[in-house]
Amino acid sequence: MEKNKKSKHEVLGSDIGVYWKPKSKIWVAASIATVLLALLVDVLVPNVQFVNPVSYQVFLGGFAAVLTVLWIASRYVGTIRKKLYHKAQFIFAVGIVLALWDLLTTKSGIFKLPFFPGPVQIVDVIVKERTTLLISTYYSMRLFFVGLVSGTLLGIATGILIGWYRQWYYWLFPVIKISGVIPAIAWLPIAIVLLPNSFSAGVFLIAIASWFSVAFMVSGGIASTPKVYYEAAKTLGAGESFLLFHIALPNAVPDIFSGISTATGLSFLTLIVSEMIGAKAGLGWYINWAKAWSAYDKVYASIIIMAIAFSIILAVLTVVRNYVLRWKNGIVQ
Repeated sequence: MEKNKKSKHEVLGSDIGVYWKPKSKIWVAASIATVLLALLVDVLVPNVQFVNPVSYQVFLGGFAAVLTVLWIASRYVGTIRKKLYHKAQFIFAVGIVLALWDLLTTKSGIFKLPFFPGPVQIVDVIVKERTTLLISTYYSMRLFFVGLVSGTLLGIATGILIGWYRQWYYWLFPVIKISGVIPAIAWLPIAIVLLPNSFSAGVFLIAIASWFSVAFMVSGGIASTPKVYYEAAKTLGAGESFLLFHIALPNAVPDIFSGISTATGLSFLTLIVSEMIGAKAGLGWYINWAKAWSAYDKVYASIIIMAIAFSIILAVLTVVRNYVLRWKNGIVQ
């Protein structure tokens, strides 16, 4: 009996380490209630601004329906239950924020247009401008991934050189240390002059933004490899290439993913800024265009699209990292 109790405590402890309140049922019901509250506020409270509330109401109704279905499914699927309970308090807060936001903007006009559009206007813009937003997102993601992949590959190569070879460390590390503190966007005038178009200039800036963090983390991961690993391999006749590609680099893989995660954030910031200057397409360009016309509902809609895209990219990166590092399960979370 004691053994079973201990095992149960250990399992619960591991859940608590990963999930926030994994057994709190009340917050799921509360989260659904706040989303419905936001829907009732929009339906029952009269508007002082002229808006089309249909898209927003459909969004809130669909959101509440999805949460209800997940709540029912969570009774039978443990993974859904833990993740839903984990997110429940955050969803509860989101419902409260949406209701208050609606009341302070569309319903009362306390926060006035055009600078403070309500959630109704923003959702309506996302629906009406979906084609333009999708095209802009496509151009932004194309530029982002070309730049990030280029910078990551360059960073891995540079990190291997400075982490493994002393002469490369002597010459390259000071360059990385100096250039790493310079924001990538500061190179914009040089990129515009030297490169033929805005796309290649954007790729250059994003690659610069991601290069430093990846190179630094790769070199650190290689340098931190325990010497006992090398000594054991050498006694078995391993050569330098084996030591590098089968010992040093595998040890640096967690650091490579940490560097890529950091590079993703820096690259996304550089992407938006670079698109605001000289680009003819993309979310940054769309924000700049909408701001010029004081269409701040379109600006906020673009920001929401960017936040969703960034969250998806990080989620995919986390899945890939967990798969690649599955052999370190329990060591790297």
